[in-house]
Amino acid sequence: MNQILESAQTIIKKTASSLALDAKTVARLLTPEKIHQFTLAVTMDDGKIRQFQAFRVQHNSILGPYKGGIRFHPKVNLDEIWALAILMTVKCSAAGLDFGGAKGGVTVDPKTLSETELERLSRAYARAIFPFIGTDVDIPAPDLSTNSKIIGWMVDEYVGLKVKNKKLKVEEIDSKTLSYWRATFTGKPLEMGGSLGREDATGKGGVTILKSLISKLNSKQEPSNKQFSSIAVQGFGNVGYSFAKLASEQGFNIVAVSDSKGAITGKKMRSLDIPLVLQCKKEKGYIAGCYCIGGVCDLREGRPIANEELLELPVDILVPAALENVINGQNMSQIKAKIIVEMANGPVTEEAYEYLTKKGVVIIPDVLANSGGVIVSYLEWLQNKENSQWSKEKVDTKFTELISAAFEAVWKKAKTNNLKEAAFELALSRIIKKFI
Repeated sequence: MNQILESAQTIIKKTASSLALDAKTVARLLTPEKIHQFTLAVTMDDGKIRQFQAFRVQHNSILGPYKGGIRFHPKVNLDEIWALAILMTVKCSAAGLDFGGAKGGVTVDPKTLSETELERLSRAYARAIFPFIGTDVDIPAPDLSTNSKIIGWMVDEYVGLKVKNKKLKVEEIDSKTLSYWRATFTGKPLEMGGSLGREDATGKGGVTILKSLISKLNSKQEPSNKQFSSIAVQGFGNVGYSFAKLASEQGFNIVAVSDSKGAITGKKMRSLDIPLVLQCKKEKGYIAGCYCIGGVCDLREGRPIANEELLELPVDILVPAALENVINGQNMSQIKAKIIVEMANGPVTEEAYEYLTKKGVVIIPDVLANSGGVIVSYLEWLQNKENSQWSKEKVDTKFTELISAAFEAVWKKAKTNNLKEAAFELALSRIIKKFI
């Protein structure tokens, strides 16, 4: 069994035990309602047919339509998608959304495909899941190595199939119907009904919750905000970059960042110029040569380090924003941060979580920390269903209301510094209230 699936099932079982749930209820919480597996046959640019394994796991729909992203990655497998579908169910419930949980994926390295091959693959996946999704049934979105362009291709394919099935012409579809159909996917391009505020939503949510946590800790007369200022971010994709940029703008010191090829920090641990680091990375192709502060990039003032070393830096706040299980039994005793923000899915193993929590480290769990993306997806879905597009200000206001309420509910539920336990108990309690 995949470690992330084992971890997801373990925390469900532990939470179920603390809630004194019976075996039948536990089994229902662990077992997906539907599992879809496909083999996609896609024509490559050279005319040859290549096959790809694909998945869509629909875990639970008791609170509303299934909701979850689609990832393209060479390590995608059924166990991983199953685990992430479980976590999506918990995430949506903890965020107070009228969504269930699902996840999808294709086993592929998208970097090896041309843009036309990637489009054919995306459309093939949309055709495969077409019978099982819908505005009030299952709502996919971008995830690891997918983006609004890929979702746009899927939306176009989906709408085309709807038109074909109804034996209509595209020009015969009114805007309200088209908007409703497009609501089947979120994370779309703006011209297809995507929402303003989507690009940095996950990072923004993480920063908002981090600031709320620090405020709570300060109100308990714990160390002042100044002692929670230095941050190391592992992962410099959309989530890691937006978190680092927004946190920097909010007064935090981002002293180390990394991508898949390595990490960079300074000899004196000074705050990095995050937008300039991104610009440098785009020019060089990697981040380890991009020590940028105060508008200048000068590697002589910095030092390249390994991704693993970044996790063990003496920072106040650690933000794993890349892959799962990076903080585990092998390195947990070397973690020095006082706060960990799980921006990736499952970056801290269950063993490490228990160890660090007992040491007094406060960990904002992934189901809460990275819920900003699904919250804006929910707002996009609402806009599409009413055939409207809200202003950025309206989206921001509703977003802040929802994510702040989610944090407050988890904080209120927490009896100790174990926010993960509180988030899961809150989420599962909401779900089982709907069980018959």
